[in-house]
Amino acid sequence: MTKINLDDVRRLLRESAGVDESVDLDGDVGDLEFQDLGYDSLAVLELTARIEQEYGVKVREDDVTDLTTPARLVDYVNRHAVVP
Repeated sequence: MTKINLDDVRRLLRESAGVDESVDLDGDVGDLEFQDLGYDSLAVLELTARIEQEYGVKVREDDVTDLTTPARLVDYVNRHAVVP
């Protein structure tokens, strides 16, 4: 299992939900709230579904509300990844 990083989250955000023209995802976005980046709760749910498909890590719906930044999401996924 490869660990996920901020670049992976940026790519998935672009692929799944698109990017608000006013947001620079290439900048230091790790600690910015998804909402401040222009992504609502549905976009974050779509992002977590893509993570499950691509990385095999299921993000529990109860946990999604705590995953408010890309850095928190990266940490969660890496802590819950199954290493063969």
